[in-house]
Amino acid sequence: MLSVAGNVMYYFFLRAETSENNQCNQVCDGTLVSNLPPSSFRSSSQLSSSHAPGFAKLNRRDGAGGWSPLTSDRYQWLQVDLGERTRITAVATQGRYGSSDWLTSYLLMFSDTGHNWKQYRQEDSIGSFPGNTNADSVVQYKLQQPAVARFLRLLPLDWNPIGRIGLRLEAYGCPYSSDVVSFDGDSSLTFRPSTGPRRTSKQVVSLKFKTQRNSGTLLDAEGQEGLGLGLQLERGKLLLLLRRGSTSPSEPRELASLGSLLDDQHWHHVALEQKNVHLNLTVDKHTQEVQLPEEFSLWAVDQVRGNTDTHKHAASTSFNKNIQGCLENLLFNNVNLIELTKHRNQQLTGNVTFSCAEPVSVAVTFPGPQSFLQLPWTLSSSSRGVSVGFQFRTWNEAGLLLTFDLPQQGGVVWLYLSEARLHLQVHKGGKVLLELSAGSALNDGQWHSVDLTSRRGRLTVSVDKQEGVFFLFGCPLEDSVQECRNPHGVFQGCMRLLTLDNQPVDLITVQQRLLGNYSQLQMDMCGILDRCSPSHCEHGGRCSQSWTTFHCNCSDGGYSGATCHSSVYEQSCEAYKHNGNTSGYFYIDVDGSGPIRPQLVYCNMTDEKTWMVIQHNNTELTKVRPSPGVKQLLVHFDYMSEEEQLLTVIDQSEHCQQELSYLCRKSRLLNTQEGSMFSWWFGGPGTGRVQTYWGGAHPGSHRCACGLRGDCVDPQHYCNCDADRTEWYVNAEFQELYQETKRFLL
Repeated sequence: MLSVAGNVMYYFFLRAETSENNQCNQVCDGTLVSNLPPSSFRSSSQLSSSHAPGFAKLNRRDGAGGWSPLTSDRYQWLQVDLGERTRITAVATQGRYGSSDWLTSYLLMFSDTGHNWKQYRQEDSIGSFPGNTNADSVVQYKLQQPAVARFLRLLPLDWNPIGRIGLRLEAYGCPYSSDVVSFDGDSSLTFRPSTGPRRTSKQVVSLKFKTQRNSGTLLDAEGQEGLGLGLQLERGKLLLLLRRGSTSPSEPRELASLGSLLDDQHWHHVALEQKNVHLNLTVDKHTQEVQLPEEFSLWAVDQVRGNTDTHKHAASTSFNKNIQGCLENLLFNNVNLIELTKHRNQQLTGNVTFSCAEPVSVAVTFPGPQSFLQLPWTLSSSSRGVSVGFQFRTWNEAGLLLTFDLPQQGGVVWLYLSEARLHLQVHKGGKVLLELSAGSALNDGQWHSVDLTSRRGRLTVSVDKQEGVFFLFGCPLEDSVQECRNPHGVFQGCMRLLTLDNQPVDLITVQQRLLGNYSQLQMDMCGILDRCSPSHCEHGGRCSQSWTTFHCNCSDGGYSGATCHSSVYEQSCEAYKHNGNTSGYFYIDVDGSGPIRPQLVYCNMTDEKTWMVIQHNNTELTKVRPSPGVKQLLVHFDYMSEEEQLLTVIDQSEHCQQELSYLCRKSRLLNTQEGSMFSWWFGGPGTGRVQTYWGGAHPGSHRCACGLRGDCVDPQHYCNCDADRTEWYVNAEFQELYQETKRFLL
C-alpha cells in the first residue's frame, strides 16, 4: 500500500449563549455615579472639606467644584462604591470647576470587595488612560472589554503642571445579574440530566470562577462507563483531564493546559465546547483546540459535578482535592445549574452557599528598583527576639527581600533571593557570621511562604514550611539609611500576609501613611503578569521570564531569533547547492518560518538537476508467492515526512516521482484478456483510493507505461507482466505525480 497523504480533519467552533452574553446585547450606557450619595465616595486624602471626594461628580459645581487631594502625587486615589456588582462600559473625566486643576493621565482599578484591586488593561498593554486638557471639557473613554465590579478606583498619574490634581468623573454601564455559589472545600454541586433521548453531538459547559488556592478540582463531567472530562487547577494553570473507568479509575490523562496565575482571587471565564471528538477549551480570551479520543464521538454527559466531592465520589474520580472559591453562571447546554439549585430542582444535589465569601488578603507590589517598604520595630519586642513572616511571588531569580538589625546579638540580617533560592546572611563588623539557604525554583510565579525567627541566639528560616530599630523591605531611593547598601539586586514581585513578632501588619494603615514609610509601591494588589501565557515563542521554543521581560530558548528546534521565528535551515536542496554544498543528507524547512516542521532528506545534487529524495520504510525486494484468491499481499510504504511536508514539497517542486518496481515471471499484473484486475495499489490525496494504473501511465487508464507507448512484449496486453511469460520482466519503473494530481492534493 502506497500512501502520499493522510486524513483530513475538520474543526468546529461552537459558541454558548450565556446569560452574560444576553446582557451584552442590551444597551449598557446608563450613568452610574451621578445619583450616588457622598458616602459612596472615598479618597486617599482631601485638600479641605469642600474638596471632598463626594463632590467629584461630572458637571457638578458643589463645594469647590470637584475633588482635590491634600498632596498632589502619584500616591493619591479616588474610589467609588457602586453598591453592587455592575457592568462598566465607559468612564469620563473632567477637571475641578473654575480651577487649573485637572488630570492628564490616570489608571483605572476595579474590585468586588474594596480590596485586591485589579488594574484595567486594554489588550494587555500598559493601561494608562488619557485625561483632560482643561477644567471643563469632558473626556470619555469607552472600555474595549466591559469590566464587572462593585468598586471603581482612579489613580492619577499626571496632572496640569501649573495646577493640582482635580477631578470630576462619571462611569457608564448597566446592572449585572448573575448566579453565584461559594465552595468551602467540602461542599459540592452535582447535576444529572433528565433520562430519555439526548443530543450527543454537541455539549457546552461555561462558567466563571475565582479562588485564592492554586490547585484543586473545579469541574467534572462524567458519561457512560466512567468516561469523563475534568477541569483542574494546578499551580495556577487550568488543566483539561481525561478519565476512564468508574469502578477502577485510571490515572487522569492531561489533554490541554491553558491560563496562568488563575489563583489571583479575580473572576476568570471558562468554556468547554465539544462536538463529537472536537473540543475547544477557552480560558478568558484564549482558546485551545483539542482532539479527543474516538470514543468521545457519541459521548453523552450523565452528570456534571462542580467542585467534586472526593469523599462521596472516591470510587469514580481520581482528580485532585477540591478547590475553595466561587463559581458564577454555571451553564450546561444553556441550562443554568445554579439557578436550578436555588429552586431545589430534583436533578441537582449539593450543599452550597448562594453568595461569594472572599477572604481579605492585602498584597503589595514592588514594581521597580525604587520600591521599598520600611516598618518600625518596637524595643519592647527585642527582649523576646525577632519573628518575621510573609509570602511572596516573583519571576526574578535574584533580589533583596528584607534586612533588619538584630537588637541583642548585634549585626544585620540580609534575606535575599539568588539563583531562585532563598539565602540568609548575618553580617557584623564587616564579616559574615552566618549563611544558609533554603528552597529552590522560587521564581516560578507561585506564592511562597517565609518564616524567620531569632530566639536566644538561634536564627531559623523556613520556606514553604520547610526549614532549611526598622524592618526594611528594599532600599529607599535616597540613601537616608546608611546601612542600606543592597548588594543582592532589586526584588520585583508581590508580598502579602506580613507579620512582625507574630502580629499581622496592616498594609492599609501603611498606605494611609499612619505606619512606616514606603515609596513606589502598588498597594492592595498584586501586579504580577505572566509573559509566557500564552507563549510568544514559536515552533516549540521554551519560554522563561523575569518580572519585565521574557526569553525564548530555541535550542534543538531548528529555529532562531527572539521568538524562535526564523528557520536555521534552507527551504530546499537547491538552496544548499547554491551555498556550495554537495550531495548528502540535509534538514530542509519547506515553509521557512511557517508552522511545518523541518525534515531530514537526501539531496542528490547533479550538474543538471537537484533531487530531493525522501525515504520510506520499504526499499528491499518483497517476494510475492502464489495465493488462492482471498489471501492478498499488502505492502505498506510509510514515508519519513509528514503529510503537510509532502504536500508542500510537491507544490514547490518542478517534477515529482515515486519509484516502484514490480519484477514478474508467470505473474500477471493488471489486465487479463477478459479485462479483470489482478492487482492494484492504494494511494493519492486525503485517505487515498484504489489505483489501477502503473508505471508512468495516466490515472484510470488501466495500463502500464509500455501500454501507453505501444511497446509491451505482447501487444495484446498493456503491461509486460500480463504476457504471463517465463522470463523476468520489470513493470512501472516510476510513478509520476502529474500536475493535475498535484493540484488535487492541494
